[in-house]
Amino acid sequence: MNLLNQINDPADLRKLPPAKLQPLADELREYMIETLSKIGGHTGASLGPVELIIAMHYVFDTPKDRLVFDIGHQAYAHKIITGRRDQFPTIRQYDGLSGFLKRDESEYDVFNAAHAGTSISAALGIAAARDLKREDFNVLAFIGDAGLTAGMALEGINQVGHLKKKMTIMLNDNEMSIAPNVGALSGYLNRIRGAKPYHELKHEIEEWVKMIPAIGEKMLSVGKSLKDALASQIIPGALWEELGLKYMGPINGHDINAIIKTLEEAKKEDGPVLIHALTVKGKGYEPAERDKAAWHGTSAFEISTGKFIKEPVTAPSYTAVFADATIELMRQDERIVAITAAMPDGTGVSKVMKEFPDRTFDAAIAEQHAVTFAAGMATEGYKPIAAIYSTFLQRAYDQIFHDVVLMDLDVTFALDRGGVAGADGPTHHGLMDFGYLRHMPGFVVMAPKDENELRHMLKTAVYFNGPASLRYPRGNGTGVKLDEEIEALEIGKAEILRDGTDVAILGIGTQVAYCLKAADKLAQDGINATVVNARFVKPLDEELILALARTHGSIVTVEDHYLMTGFGSAVLECLEHHKVYDCRVKCLGFGDKLIEHGSQGLLLAKYGLDGDGIYSSTKELMASKYSFVAK
Repeated sequence: MNLLNQINDPADLRKLPPAKLQPLADELREYMIETLSKIGGHTGASLGPVELIIAMHYVFDTPKDRLVFDIGHQAYAHKIITGRRDQFPTIRQYDGLSGFLKRDESEYDVFNAAHAGTSISAALGIAAARDLKREDFNVLAFIGDAGLTAGMALEGINQVGHLKKKMTIMLNDNEMSIAPNVGALSGYLNRIRGAKPYHELKHEIEEWVKMIPAIGEKMLSVGKSLKDALASQIIPGALWEELGLKYMGPINGHDINAIIKTLEEAKKEDGPVLIHALTVKGKGYEPAERDKAAWHGTSAFEISTGKFIKEPVTAPSYTAVFADATIELMRQDERIVAITAAMPDGTGVSKVMKEFPDRTFDAAIAEQHAVTFAAGMATEGYKPIAAIYSTFLQRAYDQIFHDVVLMDLDVTFALDRGGVAGADGPTHHGLMDFGYLRHMPGFVVMAPKDENELRHMLKTAVYFNGPASLRYPRGNGTGVKLDEEIEALEIGKAEILRDGTDVAILGIGTQVAYCLKAADKLAQDGINATVVNARFVKPLDEELILALARTHGSIVTVEDHYLMTGFGSAVLECLEHHKVYDCRVKCLGFGDKLIEHGSQGLLLAKYGLDGDGIYSSTKELMASKYSFVAK
């Protein structure tokens, strides 16, 4: 890595002659492959745009010029050449670099980015602020073709064309998101890929007009409208110019000299420019180029073979169990349909899609649209299952209320990645779904203790006449035996797993297993704990909770969620509503802070939500004379 070791910031990069840039890109890819083979990460996603990132830092004076990334999956090269090369082996590890863009990590990370579609709006805001302050710097937005399907990205482009601020949008078009792209916009970009470069075609049309006898030069002098009108009939890339952006491309996103030339041209423009660059996801590593979807984000792998290195699997993942249960229910009832928002593999819907291609829908990176689309199907008697990560469903909060709840529509929300999500960190932890769903009138909110109960909750939600949700974590299940038949549960009914007399521990979701471990340890100290699998955050099993408050006098609630608005809050509300003031209560969950990235087990232990933590907190409660305690 002779060249890469010389690059400690983009100023060093700009000292290199252009002929050294492609060898630098090759070294960058080699370093990423070598590092990620040991720790995993967003491998394929970051291998593709290496030349684009080098060229942007080479042409523009970052960090004075602002480079705003979308999502962050594609920003590893950016991190490496902006002073974080030696820290790169810590990426996505506890106390290490974030896998995404983070303002407090580097001055080069202009805007936090982990959810798609934000870069254009943020960059336009920065450009508008620049002009109000009468400052002079360039602004670039870097977005993938998948991110462009996000409604927010299109809203941003609409205002970019209206305000005409000087800025550049780099569109990294690799025909992929995490899975292959879908939708009309994807088809539009495909047509551009197969067409002649836009500016080359406009030049040819200009020459054609000049050749018209007697009037050609006069027509050309009247203005560019005829030339542009003819071009717009021939090449779809003209749409960008109709929206108010100067379009440049498509260009080869791996030809670093062509990228630099195009960026230099864009710098000279006084208004917004869109550069359309074509890249290959996983570029430079044959296994990643061959199977782009599998290599978007990876575990560790063998470089020579491309074989993934994974821990031995002792139980199916929650995601896989959800997919199989969905297929089983769809076989039984043709009214059930499945919907995802650009995450067919992550949610397991890709497996459903293979068996029911006509009843499975990928709405692209458009959670708001996906929810209202589901609502529309529900009005026609269908039973949609919307499989969306907990953290991503936050983007559709308004649609859940206005388009589902207000009409009391039969939509099931299957929330994958509930709780701490691990290495992706605070942008991807699903720690707020209880709170943003349980206050919606008529909404049923559930969380299964294991993968078998997930199946029963899915059927419960599907056949509940109204909106309902179930949330489950990333990763493997507990290995319990799966019942032959999927049965609906009684709404609002909890389950006592262990009887005791001294304290009642109420767990929700996969935290129940830790509650049982804590009870075993408490028993060794002579404390007999009742352990309850609450099952429902809403409606609560109030009858059971009130009985336990009377008979035990001490309650501990445990959840993998923020304490504010969570399951524990619901239990406290229940006790207050029924004027139960003589029961000691301790609520365990996450406090008022952002939870960092790290393995699920590590984070649960750090915040006292594993078996040992629940044990210690319960002992603390038993020794306390106060009625209400929250941690």
